[in-house]
Amino acid sequence: MAVLPRFTHRLFVWLLSSLVLCAAGVQAALPTQIGTQPLPSLAPMLDRVTPAVVNISTDTRTRLRNHSLLNDPFFRWFFEQPRRQRKRQSLGSGVIVDAANGYVLTNQHVIDDAEEIRVTLKDGRHLTATLLGADPETDVALLQIPAERLQAISFADSNPLRVGDFVVAIGSPFGLQQTVTSGIVSALGRSGLGIEGYEHFIQTDASINPGNSGGPLVNLRGELIGINTAILAPNGGNVGIGFAIPSNRAQSIMRQIVDYGGVSRGIFGIKVQDLNADLAQALGLQQQTGGAMVNAVEADSPADGAGLQAGDVVLQINRHQVQSAADLLTQLGLARIGDQVTLQIYRDGSTHTLAANIADPFASYTAGEQLSDVFQGAVFKAVTDQSRLGENAGIRVGRVAQDSRAWRLGLRMDDVIFEINRQRIKTLPQLRQYTAVWHLRLRRGEQLLTFSSR
Repeated sequence: MAVLPRFTHRLFVWLLSSLVLCAAGVQAALPTQIGTQPLPSLAPMLDRVTPAVVNISTDTRTRLRNHSLLNDPFFRWFFEQPRRQRKRQSLGSGVIVDAANGYVLTNQHVIDDAEEIRVTLKDGRHLTATLLGADPETDVALLQIPAERLQAISFADSNPLRVGDFVVAIGSPFGLQQTVTSGIVSALGRSGLGIEGYEHFIQTDASINPGNSGGPLVNLRGELIGINTAILAPNGGNVGIGFAIPSNRAQSIMRQIVDYGGVSRGIFGIKVQDLNADLAQALGLQQQTGGAMVNAVEADSPADGAGLQAGDVVLQINRHQVQSAADLLTQLGLARIGDQVTLQIYRDGSTHTLAANIADPFASYTAGEQLSDVFQGAVFKAVTDQSRLGENAGIRVGRVAQDSRAWRLGLRMDDVIFEINRQRIKTLPQLRQYTAVWHLRLRRGEQLLTFSSR
């Protein structure tokens, strides 16, 4: 076997590496040398990108409960049991995506329940961030910091990504700032992991560790293709299986947060399941490798109005090839209210095209400004207590516009109001009497909350 001379061998390695980088659309940079032969490096790209990567730390109050009764909201209602709290600090990463407005993308779980969010830039500056909005279903959060001497990363289209593309992950694992790891795209469209409500991840073998969450996954041009969010760690450490939220999805969520202060998902009205090989064969789709079969269609829903039926197989949505039931639900979940979705379906041996608009889940709610100016910016609906034979339980809050009067009162979507100014509230007409609110009691999930300005 012929052996290349050392110099020729090094030259061959450099040429091969340069071809790999150039094939990925990167001009090979050569800052270091062995002898007289320079080597390719990602350092020039990272010099441009890393100033946009930030470290995020938070202060969070955690409730400490000593007895199971304290989980019961009615127990707390009567006894007002005090809750001890302690502070803890969370470390994560983020990426500046808009320097002019100071927008920083990160994961929702990085800033969950944070009382204070601090951002540290590469140049050492420490800034206090404002949470503009978050979406737990996709684990995306948008922060804002003072827009002074910032550098941002530009978005890349994540749709053309292919398995085998080179990627670089940047973040602060274990609190170690500005750590860079590289790898490839290992898989696309990963779902069914139980990590988020809407899953369609990029899988990568670039090391993602605790503290990397919220940091960027970039291509070799330094463009954002994903937000690092999770790892598969059966033994508690990195095993080369990491997941990132595609940039197209993160950007879509960011735009909704900027426009509306949050993400409000519409209604389509179907239940679906994966199309396995046996079902495909039974339906005459022997060559079909993807798709989702409709199990049920909700009456009077957009899907019902479009003519969708149980037993239909959805092959495409808006020209996107449906890979699974989770893929279809993710695409529907990312659509805005009022958006038209076009479906290609298979039924009785032939394909059909159907179209419908995503419906507003709060169409039956009443706008707060129609009741009283103090509730401007939110929508409301009376809800019944099923355990009490239909008795009105309170007023459910629907969509709430950020920084509106209702928002400043402390109201958030899905809250149930049952007391205002120490008066029991059960019907919408009762809200008309209030021109000021100084005392408010409501249920938020499993918690009972009180807001008072006196």
